Amino acid sequence: MSETINFVVFSGTDDKLQALAVMSAGAAALGKKVNIFLQYWGLRAFTKACIDAENGLSAEAGSDGRAAVDALAKAGQASWADTLRMAKELGEMDIQACSLSMDLLHLEESDLDPIVDGVEGVTAFYLNADDGQIIFI
Repeated sequence: MSETINFVVFSGTDDKLQALAVMSAGAAALGKKVNIFLQYWGLRAFTKACIDAENGLSAEAGSDGRAAVDALAKAGQASWADTLRMAKELGEMDIQACSLSMDLLHLEESDLDPIVDGVEGVTAFYLNADDGQIIFI
């Protein structure tokens, strides 16, 4: 079996989420199992209210970064959410919300976009990570 790739998603800015989506899609296309664990602001971006909204860019992007991202979107680049939806069709991908972050943000499972497969604790995340690499975004 191919190595599992595990992402812990803490940031909820569109540029970091786009990187997550592209890396996840590439791994899924290569037959790697992908686990995504959503925490804090990364989790907030996966709510029904925020998944298709503007989530801003990280501070280091600056105005040049904003212009570049806008140009790519205008040229037809898929959003991070659409890229992840497509990646889930390519291969084995599991997206889980952190139960502690759910409590912190006062979220219910019904608040989450259907792309999220469920809610789990950090122990379950580590158990599902196998011996795969863990990447923090």
